[in-house]
Amino acid sequence: MPPGEFKQLTGVKRETFERMLEVLQQSEQQKKRSGRLSKLSLADQLLLTLMYWREYRTQFHIAKSYGIHEANANRIIHKVEGVRRRVRSSYPANEPCVRLRVVE
Repeated sequence: MPPGEFKQLTGVKRETFERMLEVLQQSEQQKKRSGRLSKLSLADQLLLTLMYWREYRTQFHIAKSYGIHEANANRIIHKVEGVRRRVRSSYPANEPCVRLRVVE
């Protein structure tokens, strides 16, 4: 997908998406493994969340697009938002950080 289309779809540049994905991967490595594994890769989970933020679609419709239950879409979105909050709060005000923010 061309870079312009990727940004139009997700609201972020591909480089930003890759950095955001690295942050999610680090977070996943730090947590204990328990429960069932997600049907979606971390990249798909991030993409799902970005599309939710960007398109203002309901979690029901996004879940149907990904072939998962609405409750799972909700859990994924809350997980990504939780990582976003932890990352933002851990950086001093004068240091740049990868912000999980979607622009139109």
